[in-house]
Order: sequence, then structure tokens, then C-alpha cells
Amino acid sequence: MVLLPWGAHQLLPVSLPLPLGARRWLGGALSIAGLALWIPCLDTFSRRGGGTPLPLDAPRQLVTSGLFGVMRNPIMAGELMVIWAEAIYFASLGIVLYASAMSVASHLLIVYVEEPELLERFGESYEAYRRSVPRWLPRLVRRRGRSSRNRDRKSGGGVTRPSA
Repeated sequence: MVLLPWGAHQLLPVSLPLPLGARRWLGGALSIAGLALWIPCLDTFSRRGGGTPLPLDAPRQLVTSGLFGVMRNPIMAGELMVIWAEAIYFASLGIVLYASAMSVASHLLIVYVEEPELLERFGESYEAYRRSVPRWLPRLVRRRGRSSRNRDRKSGGGVTRPSA
């Protein structure tokens, strides 16, 4: 989230015409929001899922609680928010292009690699989770007829065991 955007700016050090005040406020707010998503999700992954976001140490249990209960990819969303915050804060065309490429690459990676792998690993429990929780934009209003307490009870407290 830091080294590669810096490298993108070094490769294409073109400044964008954004007012300094707007850059600071918007970039700062987006960065704080991204880190506020990212940090607790890493904790949730390790405590509830028994793993990390790294493919070599992927969670052994499907995590559906906390921020994962309102959007399926809050870790990636948080990372992308921080990268976009850097692009805005530094008003750098290089970082904007990098953020754009990372946004597209992240979406494609999730759709064509991560989701099929999770479906294979967790089966119907992941399919049900995928149907009820949006991929990128958080669902801020709960669906009728199903409280979060009932959902957690049905899914084992927010953690689903892998299918055998």
C-alpha cells in the first residue's frame, strides 16, 4: 500500500490539478476509513478464521461476522481505499493509474480465483454467504425477517466449518 504507489509516482510524476485543502481532507478521510476497515478485518481473519489473508496461510474457517457480515471483501476494499487516498492526497497521475489497475486486478482476482476457490473449499455455506452479502458495497440495512443474532446462531457464531 506504500512502496508500489510510491514507485508508480516515481515512474509517472505528473501532478493533477486538485486543490490542496480538498486533497488533504478527502485523502486523509479515505485513508482513515480504509485503515479502519483493514485493521479489524485482519484481526477477525486470524481470530475467527484461524489464518491470514495470505494464500499460504488462508483461514481454515469461513469468516462471516463483523465487517464480513456487511461486505465480502472488506480487507481488499480497505487496501484499495488507502491506495486511492494516496492518489488523491499526492494528486499523482502515476498513483491514480496504479490505483485504477489495482482496482480492476483485485476485482478480477476475487471473481475468477478467490470466489471459485472458496466455493470449492466451503461449499453451500459459502454459496449462502455469497447470496446474502454483497461483494464490494456494504449492505447497511439488514434484510427483513432475519436478525444478525439469528444469522450468527445459524452459521456457528459467524464462523462456518469447511465442508468435507
